[in-house]
Amino acid sequence: MSVLVYAESEKGQLKKIALELASFGRAIADQLNTDLIAITVNCDNNELLGNYGVNEILTSSHPEEFNAQQYAAIVTEAAQKKDAKVIAVSSSADSRYLAPLAAVELNAGYVTNVVEAPLSTTPFHVKRSVFTNKAFGISELNTDVKMVGLSKNAFGMHENPTTPTVTEFSPTVNNSSMEIASVDKANDQVTIADAEIVVSGGRGLKGPENWHLIEDLASTLGAATACSKPVSDMGWRPHSEHVGQTGKPVASNLYIAVGVSGAIQHLAGINASKVKVVINSDPEAPFFKAADYGIVGDAFEVVPKMIEKLKSFQAENT
Repeated sequence: MSVLVYAESEKGQLKKIALELASFGRAIADQLNTDLIAITVNCDNNELLGNYGVNEILTSSHPEEFNAQQYAAIVTEAAQKKDAKVIAVSSSADSRYLAPLAAVELNAGYVTNVVEAPLSTTPFHVKRSVFTNKAFGISELNTDVKMVGLSKNAFGMHENPTTPTVTEFSPTVNNSSMEIASVDKANDQVTIADAEIVVSGGRGLKGPENWHLIEDLASTLGAATACSKPVSDMGWRPHSEHVGQTGKPVASNLYIAVGVSGAIQHLAGINASKVKVVINSDPEAPFFKAADYGIVGDAFEVVPKMIEKLKSFQAENT
């Protein structure tokens, strides 16, 4: 018996969520008193997983591009080979595509949005966010094989150095009926999916020519940039930056909204963020009711002063 995690990578490098997932998997393996196995595909820095408690790494080099059916087959075969009773995946778009396919093949129960290590293993109870992150629920998995999807930035990265064995894994991957027409990637320095801090802008910025305020604040904080739906609809920013219920969900440690009114669809998509800050000139903006901290003021005055103070603080503490 073992615990298996699917450690995602991009351009040969492990994603941040992969290291968080390894920490999560280590916690489960400790509860079950068993080994933690990781499966990677086209990854060049597998050794990093050894810092987070992985005992063995299975490496595969096929296929080159993500294909849900083929990646699900890889995870399935790895789970069967290692007799994995718990398989952990992230909450990324790729993992959400492949996990149900693998779960069907493994006859596994599958729960998403898990926020912490299992509350118990017999029975197997996990805590997960529900109702667009407005509440928590306890789910029980009573299948022999269990699959859990970890929410982003929910568990954190916890170093637990090991010396893992690395084994080349050559699964049987058949041709897929799914064809990849094209792959579009955002070119942000920090992606919304992996960012611990996100700076988002809304119509309060009055036009795309003022977006430098968002970019300057994000650059100062090492954050990703995002926007509300109206901003992307008007073409001020690409749709890849649109966050909300109908855009990308955000579960950052800090979410700063500048000139965003806070429509319910936007709040539903960012509600999982741990600390929410809003800057808006309208004291009646709905976002203030959901925010942890609020600043009533003109973004064109507040944001430059905030950047100035942050840079001064960074200079004094480096």
